[in-house]
Amino acid sequence: MNKTTTFNFMGARHIMGAMSVLLIIGSIISLSINFLELGLDFTGGTQIEVEYPQAAQLEAIRDELKGSAYPDATVQHFGRPEEVLVRVPPVDGEDKDQVGAQILQILQGHSESVRLKRVEFVGPQVGEELRDKSGTALILALGLMLIYITLRFRFKFAVGAVMALFHDVIITMGFFSVTRLTFDLTALAAILAVIGYSLNDTIVVFDRVRENFRRDRGATPAEIINNSLNQTLSRTLVTSLTTLLVLIALALLGGEMIFAFAIALIVGIVVGTYSSIYVASNLLLVQKISREDFMEQEKAADDMP
Repeated sequence: MNKTTTFNFMGARHIMGAMSVLLIIGSIISLSINFLELGLDFTGGTQIEVEYPQAAQLEAIRDELKGSAYPDATVQHFGRPEEVLVRVPPVDGEDKDQVGAQILQILQGHSESVRLKRVEFVGPQVGEELRDKSGTALILALGLMLIYITLRFRFKFAVGAVMALFHDVIITMGFFSVTRLTFDLTALAAILAVIGYSLNDTIVVFDRVRENFRRDRGATPAEIINNSLNQTLSRTLVTSLTTLLVLIALALLGGEMIFAFAIALIVGIVVGTYSSIYVASNLLLVQKISREDFMEQEKAADDMP
């Protein structure tokens, strides 16, 4: 890891660029057809937490609810194996205050010792408001990133970085659409974290690209970007791999409550690491980045007292 590699990343930029376009198109098609399997946070409904004296059998509980008035209920462990979380979508004309009691009655028909711990209700209007504000937050985050990178680097860098972030978000959401994993607030939080993670990785690469453009006067733009990617590769791999090890442990051992969060981050970090190389850097060459783009900055720095 201490040695600087000499991989020709930009040699495969056309193939990788085409693959990114196909992934984005596929994700958009899936989101348009399948949409997202929105969680209770966005759709509204009732959330009931119950406790069993021993480890609960989720499949048996699901079978009980499927044969009742709540066939669409989702069941998962909540913390310990004895604790179960039941989520019920909203039903028109149903008294939300009675849902918890009715669910408990159904479950007690199989095990009388089950105990109700809490009942929470999220109205459809609240869920819709959360969904709208979440979308606004994503758009605002991308817009602020565009302004920040334009000020710190140049507009060409900002276009590459923001397109890479858009690439990461769309593909991660497309993954949720294809796999039908529940997309809730924890998954959304993970996507916002992916934006920050991917941007940080991209800025590290861009910093080195800017330095090398000012220093390597005889090299071509493709050679400079290749050198920059190789010089930052060990840092990128160490950061990504150590983060992935933690996330894999969370996905396998953390329980269903944070499974969507961990999976969203795993997918986002893998895609974000790829996009820093083959989307953000690739777009610099597409925009014909050259040393002249930095001449104004150098002149301004020389004129400073």
